[in-house]
Amino acid sequence: MELKSDSRVANVFSDYPMEVVSHMEALRRLVLMAASEIETLDELEETLKWGEPSYLTKHGSTVRIDWKAKNPNQYAVYFKCTSKLVPTFKTIYKDTFTFENNRAIIFKLNEPIPKQELKHCIKLALTYHKVKQLPLLGA
Repeated sequence: MELKSDSRVANVFSDYPMEVVSHMEALRRLVLMAASEIETLDELEETLKWGEPSYLTKHGSTVRIDWKAKNPNQYAVYFKCTSKLVPTFKTIYKDTFTFENNRAIIFKLNEPIPKQELKHCIKLALTYHKVKQLPLLGA
């Protein structure tokens, strides 16, 4: 898989508070790992959307990650709110994740991330247009 990264993304990471950077870098690594495990994915674009690190594929839905000063003890992975992604994640992982409406999975800075489950959600997002017609997105 080829990663095409916008150099402005690094600036966003460097602007996060020191106690947040490692969490955001861990999310980024998880997105890249999930993408690398998708056999049909040749290219992942890392860019900024709404000033947030965002990951795009030809057949997927955008995955964004961010920390916001207004909620300093949490960070999140954002998905397109009009997609079936978060409603599907709520069905599959209702006892695993905390959700913000139909747009995000929220994490507390002091809690571990369920990595395998989150990676599964990211893979579904990055292949969304190939699986959106399947029950539970083919999960």
